[in-house]
Amino acid sequence: MTLKELDNLVKINDLKAEPPDQNEFNNMLLSAKRCIKDAGVAGLSDEGRFSSAYTAAHVLSLAALRWHGYRSSNRYQVFQCLVHTVAFDQAKCRMLGKCHKLRNVAEYEGHLEITPQLLKELIGVTIELQKLVEALEPISSD
Repeated sequence: MTLKELDNLVKINDLKAEPPDQNEFNNMLLSAKRCIKDAGVAGLSDEGRFSSAYTAAHVLSLAALRWHGYRSSNRYQVFQCLVHTVAFDQAKCRMLGKCHKLRNVAEYEGHLEITPQLLKELIGVTIELQKLVEALEPISSD
């Protein structure tokens, strides 16, 4: 997997190069697992489940980016980088981008309109992403 594209984003200050940290990565995985578990609780509102699944997807995306030695302060960008960090399917990245936009509307305008199908898709994609991120080798401590 080439990280040339990510290095180019560093050159234009869209990403920051920063050494990866195994403890930070592990903590992100634990946080994402808790959120995925919460997203699966049928008794929660669809909005609460969506929020938990979205948060898990974001944390996993950031963990994958951090594993490669990059950091982003742009929430949307971490989803776009998944194509490079874990070879994630572009269509799934776009779906996460759509969820990001819905999350922003909810957070800034107080309106969240999600369908049961979108929620199911988000949870499924997040679980798939979790497996890819968990499959990354331990970070070497050179």
